[in-house]
Amino acid sequence: MNAASEDDLLCERRGALALVTLNRPRSLNALTLSMFRGLAARAAAWAADPEVAAVVIAGAGERAFCAGGDVVAVYDSARGDRKLAAELFRVEYTLNRDLFRYPKPAIALIDGIVMGGGAGISLHGSHRVATERTLFAMPETSIGLFPDVGSSYVLPRLPGELGLYLGLAGARLAAADCLYAGIATHYVGRARLPALVDALAAADWSGDARAVANAVIAAFASAPGDPPLAARRAAIDRCFSGGSVEAILAALEAEESGWAQETRSTLRKCSPTSLKVTLRQLRAGATLDFEDAMTMEYRLSQACVAGHDFVEGIRAAVIDKDRAPKWRPASLAEVSEAMIDAQFIPPEDGDLTFD
Repeated sequence: MNAASEDDLLCERRGALALVTLNRPRSLNALTLSMFRGLAARAAAWAADPEVAAVVIAGAGERAFCAGGDVVAVYDSARGDRKLAAELFRVEYTLNRDLFRYPKPAIALIDGIVMGGGAGISLHGSHRVATERTLFAMPETSIGLFPDVGSSYVLPRLPGELGLYLGLAGARLAAADCLYAGIATHYVGRARLPALVDALAAADWSGDARAVANAVIAAFASAPGDPPLAARRAAIDRCFSGGSVEAILAALEAEESGWAQETRSTLRKCSPTSLKVTLRQLRAGATLDFEDAMTMEYRLSQACVAGHDFVEGIRAAVIDKDRAPKWRPASLAEVSEAMIDAQFIPPEDGDLTFD
């Protein structure tokens, strides 16, 4: 790792436990290319080290576990030669795959905001520990992108149509809903996280490592309360079972509830192209293995970087902050099947492949 990534990733060993802390609290621990590279290198070294039994990943500061990747760097690259964007997505998605296949317990303490790239370094591990401050979302359709970092695999495998709802509408989930949906595996009060890490470091890891991690975390876990999603589940399944974005919007309009109208309004503000891409992506992802899902996402990422809506979405949300993106095409009716087909073809520089 270079000097910057050493500052941005704080790594330590505590007995058989390896602990890495994302250390960019002022940027909500957003992940840079150097951080992705550093995480990949550390994860590989710990996987091969017989003295390491488990890995914990946490975020510094009071607000976020990780709010995503460095979208400003990708925005700048998309307006230039696009090389950094291609490399960032390639390294990030490879790390996502490595975490999905990780041979040891990978325990994410998802305290605070968890979005985008933050989901990619937590969802694929063995344990995701939510707190009273957890706020999870995949809001990519609102910036002209699509839910990536393995969402093609994860979201379609959530109960019912929850995954499509989260992916299209970018709905925000607190801890109880994260547990209900399967985003989190445990709930632990934030004040108890230091003691949890101490217990993991002091554990006897001589047995099955996942069973040890389960037992230690379970001793600290409690119930976060009733999940609001449960009360909406039937309506979500009804409205998001449609075969097109237009059908989903029509179902939401017919639902005539405050939640449905708010969700419909949210979708109407998103990139029409992103909505149609995401629907096809998540339906396809239900039948793909993880590597094929990531290859598909890499194709989509490069199409987004080369297109209009992602650059415009970041401009409106992050650069100028006017919250008034000018999508192109501007309506769902103008987004043809041929336009969507083109997003799924291999990029000129080749597909993402795995060893």
